[in-house]
Amino acid sequence: MDLVDIQHWILDNYQSWFTFNKKEPILFNTPLFLGMFLIFYPIYIFTLKSKTHAIRNLYVFAFSLFFYYKSSGLYFCLLLVSGITDYNLAKLLYNETVQAYRKFYLVLSVVLNLAFLGYFKYTNFLIDNYNGIFSGNVAFHDIILPVGISFYTFQSMSYIIDIYRKELQPTKNILDYMFFVSFFPQLVAGPIVRASEFLPQIYKKITLSREEVNYALFLIIGGLLKKTVISDYISVNFVDRVFDQPNLYTPFENLMASYGYTIQIYCDFSGYSDMAIGIAMLMGFRLSTNFRTPYKSASVTEFWRRWHISLSTWLRDYLYISLGGNRKGKFRTYLNLFLTMLLGGLWHGASWKFVIWGCLHGMALVVERLFKGLIHWPKNWFVHGFKILLTFHFVVFCWIFFRAKDFTTAFEVIRNIGLIKFHPNEWLTILAGYRNVFIVMLIGYLWHFLPMKWIDFLKSAFDKMPVPGKALVLALTYWVVYATATSGPQPFIYFQF
Repeated sequence: MDLVDIQHWILDNYQSWFTFNKKEPILFNTPLFLGMFLIFYPIYIFTLKSKTHAIRNLYVFAFSLFFYYKSSGLYFCLLLVSGITDYNLAKLLYNETVQAYRKFYLVLSVVLNLAFLGYFKYTNFLIDNYNGIFSGNVAFHDIILPVGISFYTFQSMSYIIDIYRKELQPTKNILDYMFFVSFFPQLVAGPIVRASEFLPQIYKKITLSREEVNYALFLIIGGLLKKTVISDYISVNFVDRVFDQPNLYTPFENLMASYGYTIQIYCDFSGYSDMAIGIAMLMGFRLSTNFRTPYKSASVTEFWRRWHISLSTWLRDYLYISLGGNRKGKFRTYLNLFLTMLLGGLWHGASWKFVIWGCLHGMALVVERLFKGLIHWPKNWFVHGFKILLTFHFVVFCWIFFRAKDFTTAFEVIRNIGLIKFHPNEWLTILAGYRNVFIVMLIGYLWHFLPMKWIDFLKSAFDKMPVPGKALVLALTYWVVYATATSGPQPFIYFQF
């Protein structure tokens, strides 16, 4: 390669750093993000020396917009429009004393947010259903779903609802608000950050202890490994193949693919959340925990206290309670639970299979609440283990609808699993053929079910490492990530939501 070739290579790559490529959106587990963050972070630390937080907020806001541009192209403009609209409506609401006008501003904000979300996410879904029911011929719209639109829309709605409820005061200026809405670590796939939890941190002096830096790095390392080494490997080498054409695989392979997707989606989403929380912590901001080993749950109710906690608590506080919660009798309580989960399913995607997924969980929550207090389980380890096993397999069953590309595929997987017969020799042959995949799946499940004291021990050991040791662990992590990446970095599952 001569000097001219080198110059062309640098120019081509330089341009790619600053332009959006829809085939390669920026991900936490890419060299591009690592390089960008290594440039961003030292300057960020320098901005903290300013006497006011305005310079820091402006710098982070500008970087967040660029990050979102690299994730979703010119759709970053929608984030700006949405943010400016909600900021001003919230300000009008806060300064208004007439309750009717306050409610008007709230309803207007909610309607605009839901219309904004609905157009991009549900327009073609509604057209498809209209054409199917009424034999219509309405043309589909050419719409690309902006990355993370569901997350920042919910965040913005929580802001104005909390102000309406007089639980929160508005930000001092629009820059502070846009900093909150666009904060890049959690912008595209959560956790859904509450304004009441995040905004007070903006006005406090940033402090970062050695222990917090160590914990942040520990989370980032764990998130990278869960996402890339476990989730992506299982997906590319096994799960995607079976769910693409389930009838080409044996009943046992269909079952193992269902188990595989169950640990895949957990490692993918919790891995992203861990990295988001870790990156935010390096910047001095604390985001709430989004996962607490959900497959250890002994009931579906407990599962939703451990899975995607930021969404489940958002749905509880802003939808379930707004519908009446448990304040209007038993029937309304059951109906509110069911409707909350149904809409929670629809939030995940414009497809009836997500609605069915939400309905199944909603019915499970209703049944558990209905029989709560009527069935008294013996309190021993065997019964507790049985309840965990039962809950886990219900969740696995529901994930089939979540993962399948359509109902036909979902029912093919379920039918194939129902044809399983005890053939140990066949199972051993399949296990041997997919040895590496099943080893990685096993590692994923073992990691998930590790006792917390073991995780605390690993964290403590990492804390005590000297700086060169931590640097070596980080370097080894990135080496393992790219050594196991068989087909390049894979998008996070929740990017589509």
